[in-house]
Amino acid sequence: MAPGLTPDGPDDAVGTAVVVDADEVEVELRPQRRLRIWQLAPIVGLAAVGSLMFAFPLAFGSGDGGAVVAMLGLLISSCAAGWGVMAARKVGHTWPGLPARGSGERPDWRVLALYVATIGALVALAVWRVARLR
Repeated sequence: MAPGLTPDGPDDAVGTAVVVDADEVEVELRPQRRLRIWQLAPIVGLAAVGSLMFAFPLAFGSGDGGAVVAMLGLLISSCAAGWGVMAARKVGHTWPGLPARGSGERPDWRVLALYVATIGALVALAVWRVARLR
């Protein structure tokens, strides 16, 4: 690989031409892999709405419908998180500690266990808190 190029494109974010020798210029034709604003805006909007729906009934105990609104907020937040993960994966990002997609490496079981335990604890705490509203 020529100096100044990475697997995702050129190192220089401004220019896409890399001079290798005085007579030779390599140009990277692929666009840089990053999340665009049209991908991020609905994810951030859904996450904000969902977290507000989840937080307000829990914080202020708003009547009989609070548990339902909180669970809907949790569902919307979870959907936004999943959508964000899929969008990030589509442009080539990976979770910290896990190998890049297509690298052929196996993920470390301890990292996977840590992710599963963290998500399980967060879901258990959220469901327990909503169940206490009744």
